[in-house]
Amino acid sequence: MTPPKLFQITTLIAAIFGSAAYAERSTVQDKQQFLNLVSGKTLQRPLVSLVVTPSGTITGKGALREVKGQWTWKDGYFCRTLYWGGDDLGYNCQLVTFDGRKLTFTADQGAGQSAAFSLR
Repeated sequence: MTPPKLFQITTLIAAIFGSAAYAERSTVQDKQQFLNLVSGKTLQRPLVSLVVTPSGTITGKGALREVKGQWTWKDGYFCRTLYWGGDDLGYNCQLVTFDGRKLTFTADQGAGQSAAFSLR
């Protein structure tokens, strides 16, 4: 893998799964609660802009590359497959929390890295 491509992948992964700490977070309990938060909104953070639709698609841009995928709600987690450009970022089920301002996704059912998104 070339150094520029490695840097791009590392930057995207950091943007999608970077650390974020917010007080007073509550866990998003179910699919309907999640949809109430994201429907008609764009999830944004530096270098990343995503739309998560009620029909189960994810579209947007990450570090100037196309992001697309599919999602479902399973056993209290946001589970998704994701592609960044031509790279398969795989399947992952994530804990979703909301602090009143930002939606935070924590990989590996809450045991992994987190990324917080503003809802616009």
